[in-house]
Amino acid sequence: MRSIVGVCLAMALALPAAAASPPAAHDPSALDRAFDDAMARFGLPGMAMGVIEDGEVVYTRTGGETVAGSGDPVTDATLFKIASNSKAMTTALLARLVDAGKLRWDDPVTRHLPRFRMHEDWVTEQMQVRDLLIHNSGLPEGAGDLMLWPEPNRFDRGDIIAGLAHLKPERSFRSGYAYDNLLYVVAGEVAAAAGGASYEALLRREVFEPLGLSGCRVGEWSRAEAGSVAQPHMRDGQGNAAIRVDGDIVPATTSAAAGGIRCGLDDMLAWARNWLVPTPEQLQWLPRGQREALWTAHTPLPLSARSRDWDDTHIRAYGYGWRLADVHGEWTVSHTGTLAGMYSVLMLLPDRRSGFVVMINGDGSAARTVLTSVLLDYLARPESGTSVATLAAVLEREQDGPRRSRVPDTSGRRPAHAIDMSAYLGVYRDPWLGEARLCEADGGVRFVATKSPRLAGRIMRVHGRALIDWDDDTIDPEAWMDLHPATSSSPPRMTLAKVDPDGDFSSDYEDLAFVRVRGCER
Repeated sequence: MRSIVGVCLAMALALPAAAASPPAAHDPSALDRAFDDAMARFGLPGMAMGVIEDGEVVYTRTGGETVAGSGDPVTDATLFKIASNSKAMTTALLARLVDAGKLRWDDPVTRHLPRFRMHEDWVTEQMQVRDLLIHNSGLPEGAGDLMLWPEPNRFDRGDIIAGLAHLKPERSFRSGYAYDNLLYVVAGEVAAAAGGASYEALLRREVFEPLGLSGCRVGEWSRAEAGSVAQPHMRDGQGNAAIRVDGDIVPATTSAAAGGIRCGLDDMLAWARNWLVPTPEQLQWLPRGQREALWTAHTPLPLSARSRDWDDTHIRAYGYGWRLADVHGEWTVSHTGTLAGMYSVLMLLPDRRSGFVVMINGDGSAARTVLTSVLLDYLARPESGTSVATLAAVLEREQDGPRRSRVPDTSGRRPAHAIDMSAYLGVYRDPWLGEARLCEADGGVRFVATKSPRLAGRIMRVHGRALIDWDDDTIDPEAWMDLHPATSSSPPRMTLAKVDPDGDFSSDYEDLAFVRVRGCER
């Protein structure tokens, strides 16, 4: 039986047959101001933005460069990493398979993936396809994400499925919300098993081709053939520096179903219009019944003070790959995407047949937050005159508050010495991340994760604790490393924790439980 919130949101989010009453007159120049102000205020290397009103694309704008300083401009076709906006494409693929009778939303996952296991046998037996999509598994937020990121690494999808059995829940199954990526990887493998082809092949055949998303890329592809490709950036003083730049051949990624798709602005706007004003052919591609299933609320989401204060939001929930919420009295269907140096947002206002897309190839967290509210106000209450400058100032005051005080000062760090750590040196093993070496090297002590080689760094001492100073400055946050002595029944153990307690949840260091398995010499 559906929950009351699910029924109410499903009714409210049913596909509109006609446009709602037109809003107050819009000032198109406000979009140019928002774009220019965001680029300048947040020092972005590049951005693409598009707006849909009453089913029509009324505004597109691109600016900046694919690589800062390259002179290569961002265009409407430039590919960006859409990150977790990939999830809605994965659920659309599953909906196609459900509509074709190849699987059901309430199928046990083990019907399609017999090797699938969760930490508890009962959960394994009860986990349905729908549960893979709605963040109610009971796992901690971002559990196991270190098997996906930082990329590249040596984990494959079989490793993901095997690792799930070792991830301990923090709450009971279906009792609450905690964002999850690994189960979307599993969902992609369910699609592959039911559809008889790889996830990538199915997505191209069942989603990209029918909807004309010819620029979108998944799996392995040639950068030259793709054309313009935005590269991620991080802040470098007052400028931007490209990070993790693609080679000539972009490899397939294990995380594709959760966050590994790339698309340009034109294709993202076409994707959005398919949901806002589907053509008869698109309704044959995916009928209204399955579209409603994707937009039905299943898991209530936490409601932040910012959502209440900025957007007058009263309820938020998660459907199949989509977030559902009321904003200023309007129902919205949306998602964001976040990867190192790449940010995106897709926002739909179905009753108005309107929405917008923003993609950024830099440190765009604050810019995305501000632009989302500015563009929502532009569409839903243009009389408000909300500006980038006003909201950016509010956000800066928030960020200068209590959160900043929780980040310790580690500037007094000093290299650790092998002689002081001799009782703990060796090769350690975690049940899901695998082996990591804690051994003497380069005149000090280094940590290196075998299957995730970017997780490597020098051990430092600060505040009486050990800290891993990652070699790759794009890996954030840093990690505390706590060593626990051997006992009569167990060898030395090692645990990690985020130096910034509010750091990215995908850096799930706290879920690791390393045990020493041998010495460094072996």
